[in-house]
Amino acid sequence: MDTLTIINKIKAHKTQPNLRFRLKKETEAFTDLLFLSLFDIETPFDENLPELARQFDRLVEMACWDPHKPCSSAWNEYLQTLPMVLEKLNLDAMAIADCDPASLSIEEVYLAYPGFYAIAIYRLAHELYKKKFPLVPRLMTEYAHRQTGVDINPGAHIGKSFFIDHATGVVIGETAVIHDHVKIYQGVTLGALYVAKDLRETKRHPTIENNVTIYANATILGGDTVIGANSIIGGNAWLTESVPPNSTVFHSPEIKIRTNNNGK
Repeated sequence: MDTLTIINKIKAHKTQPNLRFRLKKETEAFTDLLFLSLFDIETPFDENLPELARQFDRLVEMACWDPHKPCSSAWNEYLQTLPMVLEKLNLDAMAIADCDPASLSIEEVYLAYPGFYAIAIYRLAHELYKKKFPLVPRLMTEYAHRQTGVDINPGAHIGKSFFIDHATGVVIGETAVIHDHVKIYQGVTLGALYVAKDLRETKRHPTIENNVTIYANATILGGDTVIGANSIIGGNAWLTESVPPNSTVFHSPEIKIRTNNNGK
């Protein structure tokens, strides 16, 4: 094929009119500025507010595909939620500082804990998700996922004082419900028992009630699965059924002791 033929064939196969990778980069820039404006003492929120609004308008232009642009009204509504989000995030940071003996200061949590960063971006994205602003909330949480190894769908519902320790490998699905004062560790999955497109509007992920601790690499699946309040789920446990409040669930490894060739 000559060059012109190749170009024409490539053009013919670029079939997604709304696919702009610039949206990804600009969402990341908006996320960074929003995070700094909320937490960094040297980044004044009031001075950055016009720039945040301008960046948000650009995201609307790229990601609000309805020609009437109903998402353009979302900024003022979103702005109203930010004090509440910041209040929740400060509670998350305090929960981490209070629960982790390795934490030397509250500042360390904000600056160095990937679990806190992932929770922060989730909470900021979740408010946009509730406004039905397409794609941008998912790009925000995917940005945090890439940096921390924590994959929280922006549709999940997470209560107060949430603690993720060590962070890497955590997966929390779209319809998961997590109540208050829950602690989870690395490698935990709150996932779906079945994966099918016709389950889109169905609760597919578990509910975790108050004061539950879930240790490393535990897997909890299913929209009907409820982990009762004050329960402890041990590392590597696999659950597809509910457990009552105040339960302790643990994985029992099978241990086989090697013998020598004489069977001794």
